[in-house]
Amino acid sequence: MRKMVKYAGIGLLVMGLAACDNSDSKAPAQGASAAQSSAQPVSLLDGKLSFSLPADMTDQSGKLGTQANNMHVYSDATGQKAVIVIAGDSTSEDLGVLAQRLEEQQRARDPQLQVVTNKSIELKGHTLQQLDSIISAKGQTAYSSVLLGKVDNKLLTLQITLPAEDQQKAQSEAESIINTIVIN
Repeated sequence: MRKMVKYAGIGLLVMGLAACDNSDSKAPAQGASAAQSSAQPVSLLDGKLSFSLPADMTDQSGKLGTQANNMHVYSDATGQKAVIVIAGDSTSEDLGVLAQRLEEQQRARDPQLQVVTNKSIELKGHTLQQLDSIISAKGQTAYSSVLLGKVDNKLLTLQITLPAEDQQKAQSEAESIINTIVIN
């Protein structure tokens, strides 16, 4: 459980950094639409987890300091869009309890946290817990969708962080990634 909290903290740190990023680098409109139209497949955990990412996101796993082999990070060039996948230790705790604890930790860091949803979802035969929230820092907002599930007796955490200037667009983009997830 301590490792899950540590990884959740790392995810929140990445999300906070993305929200605080004042980078003015924007892809040209034509490049952005091309990036949205194609997707890149990702396969992790010896093929037990797969999903598709927007083409503008690349693997940054080895570039964020010393990362364990069970953590994978993907982001765009600005760092404002990120997907973090963590395969943690096994746990006997209910996914709803873990998501509630994660929500409380997020709220402790950001008293203005807006929880969009905290619900159990069925994803192609697997039960996951989904916690969607909006965090604000220094005038920037980030949309976060965290999925918690159990794969091979390990706690799987998948966090999608996107800029939330347009919450509906961010939510839609997160759902488009979630809808490609396959757990074997």
